[in-house]
Amino acid sequence: MSETRETEAGVITSEFNQNEQRLKQILHPEENFDIIIRRIQIGGRAAALYYMDGMVKDELLEKVVESFFKLQETDMPKEAEAFTQELLPYTENELCQEIDKLLKNLLSGVTVLLIDGYSQAILMDLRTYPARSVEEPEKDRVMRGSRDGFVETLIMNTALLRRRIRSTDLRIRAVEIGASSRTDIAVCYMESRVDKVFLQKVMNRLMSIEIDALTMNQESLGECIHRGSWLNPFPKFKYSERPDTAAASVLEGNIAIFVDNSPAAMILPATFFDIIEEADDYYFPPVTGTYLRLSRFLGNLLALLLTPTWLLFLANPGLVPDWLAFVLDVEQANIPILWQLLILELAIDGLRLASINTPNMLSTPLSVIAGIVMGDFATSSGWFAPQSMLYMAFVSIATYTQASFELGYALKFMRLILLVLTAFFGIWGYVAGLLLAVFCIVCNRTLSGKSYLAPLLPFNGSQLLQRFFRVSLPRSEKKP
Repeated sequence: MSETRETEAGVITSEFNQNEQRLKQILHPEENFDIIIRRIQIGGRAAALYYMDGMVKDELLEKVVESFFKLQETDMPKEAEAFTQELLPYTENELCQEIDKLLKNLLSGVTVLLIDGYSQAILMDLRTYPARSVEEPEKDRVMRGSRDGFVETLIMNTALLRRRIRSTDLRIRAVEIGASSRTDIAVCYMESRVDKVFLQKVMNRLMSIEIDALTMNQESLGECIHRGSWLNPFPKFKYSERPDTAAASVLEGNIAIFVDNSPAAMILPATFFDIIEEADDYYFPPVTGTYLRLSRFLGNLLALLLTPTWLLFLANPGLVPDWLAFVLDVEQANIPILWQLLILELAIDGLRLASINTPNMLSTPLSVIAGIVMGDFATSSGWFAPQSMLYMAFVSIATYTQASFELGYALKFMRLILLVLTAFFGIWGYVAGLLLAVFCIVCNRTLSGKSYLAPLLPFNGSQLLQRFFRVSLPRSEKKP
């Protein structure tokens, strides 16, 4: 790495041949087919265009080069600054003298122009990135509302945010991370609403990151920002691929971080209630929004407690009230109930992974076949009790009532621990598992250092009520 930095160090001089030779030694165009170098004449002077194939708008480049061919020797100004102001009408441009900065821009898709006699390179922004359309994300779907979503191109994501927040109070600060990847990061916030202390803390952590590359995009960045223990499975970030959700969070005073090549906004700080909250709550009237929100809370609670509670009832029939006596009527199977539930937990994840790796045209029929055929044979052969299949199917459905994968897996880990403790220690294991789950949630902290359960802890009655019940907010506070 030190050798690379020493080689790239230096500045552009007025000697064209010297600049050209130095860039060839650094870029190795004979070994990189996508680095294009075109020598041309501009106003009787030698010049060269450097750009990345596939990252330049061909029509705009053609217009710029066509305008260069019309220039005469008498048209050429003495300084590069005058050239950019008078003779580059089609594009955004910038002057650059440091070779390191030139290379960073070139590898990001910026077109570089060197002209003999000028001691500065001209950077022309003619970029276009390969990108998919801003279609509705597969995960963060809504029943009503806008159908656009973030993509892997950073500039398009910030534009989607700007489209919704047309305020000069919105700040979008750029940070570059990674010695090799030089990944672009955008930090978005409202200047008058953000917590300035927390913002400075986040910026300091971003600027102090020393890493070769953000290979896993936001996950790599998240692990760099949060330098504490990751033993607690409950997520510290909220991820959303929806521009309206990100815009609402920014307007509330939160920070949204975009990472180039990642189609999601990382929203922080995030509490437990922030992660559960979804856009559907606000696209419907208050009564419907409240119903959806309470259904989601209930689904998460059942996803955690249903199978451990059933296992506890089977081991302690005296705890079962009369109206729930039917849960004790379980068909005999050759595998103990605990192992049935654990195997089904792994099988559900196996089906999920298989569906991801299955071609789209086959995923639905194969999932149906796997669910029906395997379930039928598992029960008829005596491996599993039908009740185990039913309860695990319900748990699987309840897990998908909220969009956060991270929260879903956190509840899954707590459920597995609760199952094992209940099976071995009975009611005391069940209580210990509940206390462990509560301990993990209560002891978790947001990145700003505040309570993960705010506004429950510390208690704020009015705000807590709004977390459970969707109310009609004043116009200045309405969310999407």
